[in-house]
Amino acid sequence: MLRWIYFLLFFAALSWYAFQALRTVTQNKWVFLAYFAFTLLVYGNVVWQTTQFDRATGWTPVMGYTVGLFLMLFAFQAAVILVLFVEDILRIPQGIYSFFTGQNSGGNYLPQRRKFISQIALGLAALPFGSLLYGMFKGRYNYKVLQYEMAFEDLPEAFDGFTITQISDIHCGSFDNPKKVQYGIDLINAQQSDAILFTGDFVNNTTAELLPWIDQFGQLTAPQGKFSVMGNHDYGDYMSWPSEADKKANFEAFQAAHQKMGFQLLLNETAFIEREGQRIAIVGVENWGAGGFKKAGDLDKALNSVTATDFKVLLSHDPSHWEAKVLPHPYTIHLTLSGHTHGMQFGIEIPGWFKWSPVQWRYKQWAGVYEQQKQRLNVNRGFGYLAYPGRVGMWPEISVITLKRKAATT
Repeated sequence: MLRWIYFLLFFAALSWYAFQALRTVTQNKWVFLAYFAFTLLVYGNVVWQTTQFDRATGWTPVMGYTVGLFLMLFAFQAAVILVLFVEDILRIPQGIYSFFTGQNSGGNYLPQRRKFISQIALGLAALPFGSLLYGMFKGRYNYKVLQYEMAFEDLPEAFDGFTITQISDIHCGSFDNPKKVQYGIDLINAQQSDAILFTGDFVNNTTAELLPWIDQFGQLTAPQGKFSVMGNHDYGDYMSWPSEADKKANFEAFQAAHQKMGFQLLLNETAFIEREGQRIAIVGVENWGAGGFKKAGDLDKALNSVTATDFKVLLSHDPSHWEAKVLPHPYTIHLTLSGHTHGMQFGIEIPGWFKWSPVQWRYKQWAGVYEQQKQRLNVNRGFGYLAYPGRVGMWPEISVITLKRKAATT
């Protein structure tokens, strides 16, 4: 209970400080009422939803909207306060000087806030507020197809021009618009790739979230097959289960759902795609993540049926696996496909020139293509969303990769 008192006191102070900009710009009482009503609604809802949160139910779209509205309001107030604080750095010393010199006989020693500075504060604050609002209602379904061509010297000739569509981090428990999701599914099929590879996190918490979407994701088609791996959210580890038997049943239902959708779920194992007497290996490991994330992935076990000369495409949910285990492995893993980061669902990208997101402070490889030792990694930004129910700058991604054979260098 004490922590909620601290929470409310902190954000009450934050809200009052930001309110000073509104009060400087206008004296309209309806504006004041709207501001405080919205503030009370948002912060009160955070307290209510958090105290009512049940780990047996898990993350829901309602919690997502709670987080989204909180971030919108917090970003607005923080931006306003940042500008006002800079102004106060100048106002406070002037007030102290006036107090000790007695230059203001009226008792109000602080200089008045300047209206144009408060206008600047509100104008700047409208940018993150508007961006997060757009991300919630438009950005989360703003699917982008990103095309990559990758050339390898040891790609079998029969696979020159072979196309892969990678999707990742569907998080179907967050979806609330079947028509928009169907548009994304149709966009994947429109790529007409030879294979579809999914790199983990189909759900947020439980297989029950996936059941209403089986028919739609079952529409995905690829002549050479659909393959998938587990992400950290797919194990049900973020839920409170009545018993281990219930958790096991959830996992078995997850596997059955993959079969119904036509996906081959690779659990530390390899599938082969053959063409004209040649083959490539689709290697799938379970989740292996740095830090406190689950480390069920076993690369050696997954490669048990693979030879050193096979061309290998590895599906591994967490990109931290690449430098930790994949690059040091004695076998060359030509292409690794990962997801997990979502690009933090927020960032700035200017294709071919600039890419930034706060997630880069946590992950060295976090979005797009990376190359070391002639081995490549593609980190997909994700198809869905989690927690914040939107995307700003880091749009939902469908990766299309064309494999090409290049002449060996001498």
